[in-house]
Amino acid sequence: MANSKLDNSNISRHLGQTSQYKSVYDSSLLVKEPRSNNRQYLGIFDENLPFVGSDTWNAYECSFLLFNGQPITGVVKINYPCDSKYIVESKSIKLYLNSFNMETELFRGHSKESAIDTFVNVVANDLSNLLETTVNVNFMLGNYVNTKFSSPNYAWDIEDYINLDELNTENESFTVYTETPSLLQGSVTKKAIYQKFYSGLLKSNCRVTSQPDWGDVFIRMKSNTKLDPVSVLKYIVSYRDECHFHEEICECIYKRLYDMCEPSELFVMCLYARRGGIDINPVRASSQELIDRYADSLVDVNICHIKTSKQ
Repeated sequence: MANSKLDNSNISRHLGQTSQYKSVYDSSLLVKEPRSNNRQYLGIFDENLPFVGSDTWNAYECSFLLFNGQPITGVVKINYPCDSKYIVESKSIKLYLNSFNMETELFRGHSKESAIDTFVNVVANDLSNLLETTVNVNFMLGNYVNTKFSSPNYAWDIEDYINLDELNTENESFTVYTETPSLLQGSVTKKAIYQKFYSGLLKSNCRVTSQPDWGDVFIRMKSNTKLDPVSVLKYIVSYRDECHFHEEICECIYKRLYDMCEPSELFVMCLYARRGGIDINPVRASSQELIDRYADSLVDVNICHIKTSKQ
């Protein structure tokens, strides 16, 4: 999964740089990156995507001031489709959201409720214009989030998956830490079978700064190829020294399984730990029906995000 040829000049505007935090609203802080910049290495082309899906962002450090100076604080949930031409760069959205921290003029004459509506509309319009797609945004007050928390076990049905982290691997050797699809091993079956894998050992690194990103990965697949669970674990571990964005990692896992197993159904969800007050959660699937069935609470901005232990 080579990235040495990728042009990082645009996304390095904030990433890896010392940043001055703006104290008032500034949409010019936002930076976008073409999805195609990484997809070409995987044989993925925007005009013929092998998946549907979206990226869900949860920003936990969001606040603004009512015109009387009272702070409003909550969690912002953002979702936009994977067929958008661009993604938003994570540090730029952090700086952008923080530019609301001392903002009052946008909310002059507003009640608490209407001020929240204004905030949501401004953020949704700014991101939609930046990414040239429809971006859904919701602002949830802290007291709402605190009362709507659900446990990760209940929400994601981890017990329903083969937990790769609990395999007996004492006699196995883990030596490959760059993405290597040949690690995946499987055998052909007469009938298509359904396989479900979970691992909390996903780790990759930022494409620009090389800071570590920690995640949980969920895979559901119906195929005539029966994968060896240990080989799937070794493959996931092979991302440990890769430097790519969260969205790119999810799409790479999907594409490797898609190419090798020719599945009739495939679902890959990567739930990353928050960094800089934001977590990013891409999901890719062979059909929207799979997303509706297994990731509805993730992609719906009106539902409080169900956390994993890392988040």
